[in-house]
Amino acid sequence: MTELSSALPISSVDIDAAARVLAPFAVRTPLLSSPALDERVGTRVFLKPEMLQRTGSFKFRGAFTKLSSIPQGARGGGVVAFSSGNHAQGVAAAAQILNMQATIVMPADAPLSKRERTKGYGAEVVLYDRDREDREAIARDIADKRGATLVRPYDDPFVIAGQGTVGREIAEDMAAIGVTPDIVIAPASGGGLIAGVATAVKTRYPQAMVMSGEPEAFDDHARSLRAGKREPHRAEGRTICDALMASIPGELTFAINSRLLTQGITASDSEVGTAVGFVFRELKLVVEPGGAVGLAALLAGRIDGRGKNVVIVLSGGNVDADLFAKLIN
Repeated sequence: MTELSSALPISSVDIDAAARVLAPFAVRTPLLSSPALDERVGTRVFLKPEMLQRTGSFKFRGAFTKLSSIPQGARGGGVVAFSSGNHAQGVAAAAQILNMQATIVMPADAPLSKRERTKGYGAEVVLYDRDREDREAIARDIADKRGATLVRPYDDPFVIAGQGTVGREIAEDMAAIGVTPDIVIAPASGGGLIAGVATAVKTRYPQAMVMSGEPEAFDDHARSLRAGKREPHRAEGRTICDALMASIPGELTFAINSRLLTQGITASDSEVGTAVGFVFRELKLVVEPGGAVGLAALLAGRIDGRGKNVVIVLSGGNVDADLFAKLIN
């Protein structure tokens, strides 16, 4: 293995430590292939189905790693997080396992299924208006009043290391079958998943091209990578990829991604819908729109993967039932 620069916020050593913490609790998701997919895009594709992870998304990995790092003496005040849904569920489930109280600040327009599942893990849900209120300020105020630990969704070394176990498993499983990954793609909102994946994959496969996937117009990572500095997207309104609507890359995550990512790619909502339907029909799996953005870009021809081994992270499956029904029909 090749160790990356120690100047980065995390290293493969941190990801290895996270993997040991997670081993008794997280699902080691497989790498899947589909002859129909390979034939359609003219290359060999491997899919990492994180909808099979505990709570239905990769977020459990980072949340549990972070909560496990909190000293016993500091756990009495509980934890507070802000999230549109997947981080919320990851934190709530991790807190339940570790017998900690969790309070989650969620947008009022988050899918009902995500709000109800978060409550189902025993968390208190506090709703806010994403157009008028600052979710982080609300969460910080609650944490200060209760003496709770604020668990950020991506800009935290423990969270990034936990998400990096996705990339660690990809690298190990590709090595086990003797195939070198040429392109690795994962969705990006704040950038914690792709930062962790990039760190793990490029430690073992330094020549691999790692790319972030985003909804069209909500392309702050793609913009920032081109500019060499953090830049917000210019989108207005909404996207069906509700999990990928962060306005600007995180500071810690971009410190990693600006060094390790080749580029950022995007897909339209229509292309994402096609990918969601493809996964359902061909793999019999449910992927949420935000989790399918990398596959959407590949299916739409936005990435030239011909002759290359492509790995795509399907990051979650927590989609509203009504929206899912519309997309697959």
